[in-house]
Amino acid sequence: MANRRQFIQTAALAGLGISLVNPMAGMQWPSASGKRIGIIGLDTSHSVAFTKEFNNPEAGPELHGYKVVAAYPHGSRDIESSVSRIPGYTAEVQKLGVSISGSIDELLAACDVVLLETNDGRLHLEQALPVIKAGKPMFIDKPMTASLKDAIRIFDEAEKQGVPLFSCSSLRYMEGAVAAARGDHGKIFGAVTWSPATIEKTHPDLFWYGIHGVETLYTVMGTGCQKLTRSWSEGTDVVTGTWADGRIGTFRGIREGKHDYGGVVFAEKGNVSIGLFGGYKPLIIEIARFFETRIPPVSRQETLEILAFMEAADQSKREGGKMVDLPSIS
Repeated sequence: MANRRQFIQTAALAGLGISLVNPMAGMQWPSASGKRIGIIGLDTSHSVAFTKEFNNPEAGPELHGYKVVAAYPHGSRDIESSVSRIPGYTAEVQKLGVSISGSIDELLAACDVVLLETNDGRLHLEQALPVIKAGKPMFIDKPMTASLKDAIRIFDEAEKQGVPLFSCSSLRYMEGAVAAARGDHGKIFGAVTWSPATIEKTHPDLFWYGIHGVETLYTVMGTGCQKLTRSWSEGTDVVTGTWADGRIGTFRGIREGKHDYGGVVFAEKGNVSIGLFGGYKPLIIEIARFFETRIPPVSRQETLEILAFMEAADQSKREGGKMVDLPSIS
């Protein structure tokens, strides 16, 4: 049945590509070596938003001339809210001058670097391995994977092949979070961050959306969380971690009430709000800089500790809020 659904989706997309009138079809992107971006996964709004930024004719020098030239649509196979978006998002990126590839191999032949955007983290290991084998630098959107084990495997394979990659949420680049991490407020003694934490049954609880607020927490606190406890209700999560130096950081996940993003840092120079989410552009600039320098802006250690934090939160929930140690990330 799954194979039949996949066939129907692929056939529908092929027909869509033939019938579309593409106003940017004649556009020639810069031919400079290494500047062609390929996207895997058109089941998320990020794919369209990122393409609009990179392919904007007025894009500034901070994007280093990178352009999205090709995309492979799939994509979650069974998360309906994701699968149903693929035809519409395919049409949108085609209008932005992007060709649609029939396979990941076809995509890799057409690009130099990759944005792995598939909304379903369970597929990221399967989709990342051919990119690594092809030697293409890669950004992996949230969640990096749907398990710590898969993320470790991706990093291990990339290191074996000498392929640079990184993964993070766009919330890492909230202006206030960046300022706190930079040391503008002096030493950080602790923090509370929050974000929506809607749950998708196919993923561990916080991996699906709570990742955003957890990433913000790590942006300002840094690595070093050793243990945590989680309180849970239908509408709210509260996860409190204790760092090796005794600092305490808390993530609050929101499922009822206003869904927004933010936080407060308790710092040497005062207790400071880290403000509101300002959009994707800061992350996109960091991705372009990474493609240009091949230097990941977020370390393997920090990314894996974030996933370990979220897995430990699930363990604490299963054990009724018991304090648990973070799993090993080696």
